Amino acid sequence: MTNEFINFDLISRETWQELHRKTQPLLTAEELESIKSLNDNISIQDVIEVYLPLISLIQIYKNAQENLSFSKSIFLKKDASKRPFIIGISGSVAVGKSTTSRLLQLLLSRTFKDSKVEMVTTDGFIYPNKVLIEQNILDRKGFPESYNMELLLNFLDAVKNGMTARIPVYSHEVYDIIPDQEQVIEAPDFLIVEGINVFQNQKNKRIYMTGYFDFSIYIDAENDLIEKWYLERFDSLLELAKTDKTNYYNRFVKMPHKDALEFAKMVWKTVNLVNLEKYIEPTRNRAELILHKTDNHKIDHIYLKI
Repeated sequence: MTNEFINFDLISRETWQELHRKTQPLLTAEELESIKSLNDNISIQDVIEVYLPLISLIQIYKNAQENLSFSKSIFLKKDASKRPFIIGISGSVAVGKSTTSRLLQLLLSRTFKDSKVEMVTTDGFIYPNKVLIEQNILDRKGFPESYNMELLLNFLDAVKNGMTARIPVYSHEVYDIIPDQEQVIEAPDFLIVEGINVFQNQKNKRIYMTGYFDFSIYIDAENDLIEKWYLERFDSLLELAKTDKTNYYNRFVKMPHKDALEFAKMVWKTVNLVNLEKYIEPTRNRAELILHKTDNHKIDHIYLKI
């Protein structure tokens, strides 16, 4: 274990699954398939052995948050205000953040009945392509400077304080922000914030997004595995784009398949890998929990902050 993980307990999957007694997965195999991202691999057994114990852990953190809020209100002689429980989920492109986020959203809504569980992705806070082109950073999309971090932090502040927030919507199919479309977040009990940048700080500011999180997760894997998953996903996106000329990936369908994959490898090496090594992975130890994946997206062990 490196010094980076000195404040974490390393827990094997076998030990982790023993921390939760329930054997009912709370969802069907069909529901699990419907929320799974392209080329991700997850089973009902994974839900039982990994994600149900995680839900139990989140319950502990939520109870602690509510107790602390109540105790502070007594100390300050103020009424305790209702605030959402905010969960941040980070990790590389293609590592499985979206699947984990959607799964947690579903499991939380069924565990905490009558609770409103919302999910947003920080892709919606990437500057529109027009702005990126004007700033000559279109090829830096996904890097810290490509995000409107002030807007993102204002959103988190608004939601944390019980206000309704409207945020932009990003489409991977058109590779841009969708004009005149918004996602409205209003008084959730839980908010899941998913993105490669959720543990990064605002440029030249002293504000960290993690300051808004009540719980946080980093999804981890070896870089060569993530590259493999990225290329598999690219191949699947090409297949989906074959009959849709408006799809961003349709332009690659016209190329020889070998050339398209070589292009994807180049993008991985010069963009996504650089971003991962320089900006994403260094924030890993800001998470409360790290889910480490091995072959076939299987989670083999967990790091929990002490």
